Amino acid sequence: MRLAVIGSGAWGTALAQALAQQSPKRSDSQEVTLWSRDERQNAQMLTSRENRSHLPGVLLSPHLHLSSQALEAWLPNQDLIVIATPVSALRSTLARVASIQPHAHVAWLCKGFEAGTGLLPHQVQEQVAPSLKAAVLSGPSFAKEVAEGLPCALVAGSPHESLRSLLVDALHGPQLRIYSSEDWVGVEVGGAVKNVMAIATGLADGLGLGMNARAALITRGLAEITRLALALGAKSETLMGLGGLGDLVLTATGDLSRNRQVGLALARGQSLGDIMSHLGHVAEGVYCAETVLSRAQQLAIEMPITQCVVEVLKGELAPGDAIKRLMGRQAKLEF
Repeated sequence: MRLAVIGSGAWGTALAQALAQQSPKRSDSQEVTLWSRDERQNAQMLTSRENRSHLPGVLLSPHLHLSSQALEAWLPNQDLIVIATPVSALRSTLARVASIQPHAHVAWLCKGFEAGTGLLPHQVQEQVAPSLKAAVLSGPSFAKEVAEGLPCALVAGSPHESLRSLLVDALHGPQLRIYSSEDWVGVEVGGAVKNVMAIATGLADGLGLGMNARAALITRGLAEITRLALALGAKSETLMGLGGLGDLVLTATGDLSRNRQVGLALARGQSLGDIMSHLGHVAEGVYCAETVLSRAQQLAIEMPITQCVVEVLKGELAPGDAIKRLMGRQAKLEF
């Protein structure tokens, strides 16, 4: 089987690395190619066998093929294509893939709502490349740990049973455990909104509010995620799984989480501009928080934590005042 990973950021590189490391241990033949649009970055990785921009210190497997060759030249020969771009680049990437291989098997790794349209990734695909057989691959996964060979469990979400089976067959191995779900709405909403909740938890931790407050925010954050997901057509059990609770716990508590780091830095009084400049990587929660809130308001869904995060990011509310507002809300039944 030939697998292509399009996008050589941290997560794309990490997944490609994990698949290449598993390849010699598999009974079937598997060829993994990591594609970069930046020829200079690709040349650097070929020379050093290291992605210094996004995963410094991780030696890339000799079984991992690296390419920046025009996609048109080799993509038609690939059996499975994994898109590892941010949500902002998903639309153009899907359109390009569909123009080259209209009926390709495709999965994406990005998490968020598309800015401007408010669409989830699968809705973007249905709009721009409906001929593709598509899935989302999500779950609790820090790129650095995956690249270092530590164990990880992910969920492949798609209405296409044959594609779910293909993803499990292609990706499952000693390092990666792959579950499947037909509820890609739930998987995508969980992956998108947990980033916003991680910013909120970072704010609370940065203010020194303690572990009780952290647990409360994660729990009530999951309630917000679930309300929005159900309104968009998801199943409640999906939010209890890897793409919901699992991803939320990791991103809200792990120090490798970029979104959590944004919240911690905001609590220290740093400006959002300085934080993003220093971070050097995409923190999807910053870019999709306002879109999440907009979708919730359109559906008359109450999301007070998300509302506070949006106002803090826009500089309209101080972190301490955001917590006071949440704690001062009227008491009510939990369910």
